[in-house]
Amino acid sequence: MKKYFMFPLIVLAIVLAFTACKKGHHGSNVIGTLYMQSNGIKNEIIQYARMKDGSLEEVQRIPTGGAGSGTYKPIYDQPNQPNAFEGVKSIILTSDYKWLFTTNGGDNSVSSFKVADDGRLTLMDVQPTGQPVTGKSGTAKSLAYSENTHTLYVCHAFGPDHIHTFSVNNGMLTQKPGSYTANIGDKHRVTTEIVLTPDNKFLLVNNLFDQQPGKNPDGTPIVVVANMVDIDGLVVFPVNSDGSLGTAIFQDAGGAAGFDLAFLHGSNNGFINSYAASGGIAMCNIDASGKVTCSPVVKINQEIGMPSELCWIAISPDNRQVYATVFGYSYVSSFKINNGNISVQQDPAADAVPGDGTFKALDKVVSSGPNDSWLSPDGKYFYQIYPNASKLIGYKTNQDGKLYKIDTKAIPYTSPQGLAGFDYTTNQQTLTK
Repeated sequence: MKKYFMFPLIVLAIVLAFTACKKGHHGSNVIGTLYMQSNGIKNEIIQYARMKDGSLEEVQRIPTGGAGSGTYKPIYDQPNQPNAFEGVKSIILTSDYKWLFTTNGGDNSVSSFKVADDGRLTLMDVQPTGQPVTGKSGTAKSLAYSENTHTLYVCHAFGPDHIHTFSVNNGMLTQKPGSYTANIGDKHRVTTEIVLTPDNKFLLVNNLFDQQPGKNPDGTPIVVVANMVDIDGLVVFPVNSDGSLGTAIFQDAGGAAGFDLAFLHGSNNGFINSYAASGGIAMCNIDASGKVTCSPVVKINQEIGMPSELCWIAISPDNRQVYATVFGYSYVSSFKINNGNISVQQDPAADAVPGDGTFKALDKVVSSGPNDSWLSPDGKYFYQIYPNASKLIGYKTNQDGKLYKIDTKAIPYTSPQGLAGFDYTTNQQTLTK
């Protein structure tokens, strides 16, 4: 009798082992997942499996149902430029990792996906943001999601109606009435991102420019930097109980051309803001009334050229280190936080990554245009997109702030942006709460 049952038992064991590996259960080399959008004309989400050693393996590419801008950069009306939307958070996950949202900047739409335990995605809905597309591309860029009201906020680089909102029900998107502007007076602002305070009481908007860029006779952009002369570059909206936004509060961003702000882990009030024109970061705080105060900007060395365009940041889980992506210099620098005080730790933290030599940043330095980054939940691995080099690079972090390259993946040329991910162990803990 044992002979007859042996083969089915072997098959069952193989199936169970395969399933455990696929879902990233204990014992598997796969411990998490990472997402990036191609931002191609036919936009796709590229999913990577993340291994115990920090390396990546591509799993799938799934269409978003919307259009990216491709290699076109609408902010400057330029072809073949990395970081098309000059923004942050074009891909986000809900806190329970059950849903993923992404912008489609080319046609101004937003997509929602259901996330399986193994990170695989199922497209649920695609809806226009409500912002008409003028010219060659739209500019939908940054997302924020309120767990309290199930409201998705979508921000565009160009206004006047920068922010539109959706209600989310089981992955389906329904546009809410109304829109919101980051403009003030006669300023036609270019935003970079929107961020909700962790307690969902305020929505913060960083602004890069006070006017949409023009062009010099040689084709180089003319820019009017936000928060450089008029100290009103950060917009704070109170969030109402139904998810709608209250009257905007315009105030000091803490530095010129505020770009990416990230809240300290475990804090509803303290955050780091980065500054593309000031070339550094600052420690900031928002109080119960929405008033923001910031420390002086701590700057990296900018002898290579200005502006350095220090933009994207990632904070370590223990709130002791900040990794900052320097767009103009093709590398990442690190900062140390000690008792609320910031200091430069490693500048640069890893070698510069050269692009194909065709792209120059605003500082007129040849750059690979690094944009979005992501730090693993345990703080051990850091991932950085270098679009003009067609590379996604994984690094191992170190307590001294240095980054050690461990993996490189080929990615589409120039267009990719947005990184978001989670660990399976983190996901399982969340699901069982």
